[in-house]
Amino acid sequence: MTVPEGLPTGTTTTELEDRIADLEARLDDMARLRRLETRPLRVLRHLVPVEARQHLRAARREELLAARSLLDHWIERLDREPATEKRGETIKLD
Repeated sequence: MTVPEGLPTGTTTTELEDRIADLEARLDDMARLRRLETRPLRVLRHLVPVEARQHLRAARREELLAARSLLDHWIERLDREPATEKRGETIKLD
């Protein structure tokens, strides 16, 4: 049997099988965690009606558009103002 690249040359079949079993167990753990992470979202989808979710999404969009409008306003205001150079005040020390 050829030893895969990256493994020591003295690796036995049993060691390789143990390694594969360990990797498969880690994959199972990752899949389980992924299901746990998405569970609240699935529950929320069942609790909140489709129409309400659509309204909430539209409201989020409107909030973002309002923020964009505010930013555009202040950017335009900065662009209209002439760039003035502020000079520091000289203070004599005794």
